Amino acid sequence: MTSALLLRRRLTNIVMLSLTGVCTALVLGVLFFILGYITYHGIAALNWDFFTKLPKPVGETGGGMANAIVGTIKLLALASLIGVPIGFFGGVYLSEYGRKNAIGFSIRYAADILNGIPSIVMGIFAYTIVVLPMGHFSSLAGGVALGIMMIPIAVRSSEEFLKLVPASLREAALALGLAEWKVVSFVVIPTAFRGIVTGIMLDLARVAGETAPLLFTAFSNRFWSRGWLEPTASLPVMIYTYAIAPYEDWHRQAWAAGMVLLMLVLGANLLSRLILHRQLRG
Repeated sequence: MTSALLLRRRLTNIVMLSLTGVCTALVLGVLFFILGYITYHGIAALNWDFFTKLPKPVGETGGGMANAIVGTIKLLALASLIGVPIGFFGGVYLSEYGRKNAIGFSIRYAADILNGIPSIVMGIFAYTIVVLPMGHFSSLAGGVALGIMMIPIAVRSSEEFLKLVPASLREAALALGLAEWKVVSFVVIPTAFRGIVTGIMLDLARVAGETAPLLFTAFSNRFWSRGWLEPTASLPVMIYTYAIAPYEDWHRQAWAAGMVLLMLVLGANLLSRLILHRQLRG
């Protein structure tokens, strides 16, 4: 190897490492800028009333978004009850029984298409099948819309984490005389459990900030929502409503709500990373 060629390779290596470092710094800079900007504007409006009181009537200052916080939790809980079981069992089927057949290919293809459908279309779909027959908006309709959005991500993430379980582990369990369904239930799934939980938490974080589907389904409510068959407030819709309003106090509360929602999503992502890190170490 000539000295000229060695020098060129070293220069190429230095240039490429520098470019990757610059790109990393830019990405992190944008992230911290967004976090800092939202925190700067939102922290001033955060107080105990924000978490415990209802919104004030139009024109009055103060109040809070306690109903929206509770409504968001209700919607995510209902969405999890709908999307997680379907997505989980779909991922189990694809990983263990549908790797090379036409049914598995069709399910994967459908999940990928469903994941690419705009969220507003999901909202219109839920509006058609839930809101119109019921004749009114409701928490149930919002949960259905978000639950449908969770299914494709839960399917694909569950499948991928189950595929990471070594084939030798399956073969050892089968060699001991266990039935295949017992191998899947008591060996494969427990081994990949933390990874599956990680995927589900990231799935929840993804749908937590959706606004368009909730405008067509859960709509909003400036009071407490009783049960599951009434319109309910949610943080994304309240942020949208307050941000486009002409009132300065509403703008401050919109920033505060955005900060709370961002912290919830960030917390879910960090917790999922921690769970996955422990699984990889274990």
